[in-house]
Order: sequence, then structure tokens, then C-alpha cells
Amino acid sequence: MMISNVRGRFEAFTGTVEFDQQNPANSSVDVQIEAASINTRESQRDNHLRSADFFDAENSPYLTFKSKKVEIVDDEHGRIIGDLTIRGVTKEVVLDTEFNGMSQSPWGFSSAGFSASTKINRKDWDLTWNMALETGGVLVSDEIKINIDLEIIEEKVAEAVA
Repeated sequence: MMISNVRGRFEAFTGTVEFDQQNPANSSVDVQIEAASINTRESQRDNHLRSADFFDAENSPYLTFKSKKVEIVDDEHGRIIGDLTIRGVTKEVVLDTEFNGMSQSPWGFSSAGFSASTKINRKDWDLTWNMALETGGVLVSDEIKINIDLEIIEEKVAEAVA
């Protein structure tokens, strides 16, 4: 909203992160997010966001992100350049990424933590619905901030027994 930040999250998503610890620039990300899973803790707003005015979840059930390139800035920071698709419109975005470290769990698996952020203009994805306010201005900002906190867990690949 123009006068305050509305925070929301997508509750349902799947994806694959191929993290090359030895050469992080060889890493890749492929994520599929269920548009209908948007949750801003206000059901009327969430239903409106699912409608054809915004995500059009019925006809475009997924938002996707697929990396094209990973650039390393330093040992803890990088940039993931990839294609973000919303309602069938694909645009390149850059995620400024921070590596938060790795740990070994008591159950024997390794995990790594990352944070990423970017800003997009929603109109670049044809998300143009808005409403004028009586006090001037409009209800919905064009700028959308995207913040991601992610923990990836190493998947062990079973070796074939000969």
C-alpha cells in the first residue's frame, strides 16, 4: 500500500537449488510458487490478490523463478540473475544474495542458509490494477520488495549397488 508496508508470503512452493560449494558461480535455482497460496493475513486482500486483477491464480497458477547466472561478489555475497514469470510475463531480475553459513544437523544432514532480496516494478508484469484514494495518491505502490530467507538441505543421492 502507498502509506504502509503490507507483508505477505507464499505458503506453497517447490524448487531445486543446485549449490556448488566449491564453485558457487556454478550453482542454480529453479522455483515454482503457487499463486493461490498468497497470505497477507487479510482474507479479502488475499482473495483480491488471487483474482484476475493481480496474480490471476485460476488461469496462471504458478509464479516461477529460474536462474540464468550466479555472480560472486565476495565470500558471503552474490547476485543471482534469472527469469521471474508472473501471469505468463517473464522478466529478468537480480536477487542480491547473502550466504549465511552451513551447519551439520544431529541427524547427519548438511544445510546452508541464504537470504536474498530485490525490488521490482509490478507494472513490468502487467499487474496494473489500482485505486485512487480520496486523500490523493493511489492504493497500491508500483514498487514491490521481495525478500527471501531460505535453508537448503543436502539431498543424498543413493548409489546404485552393482
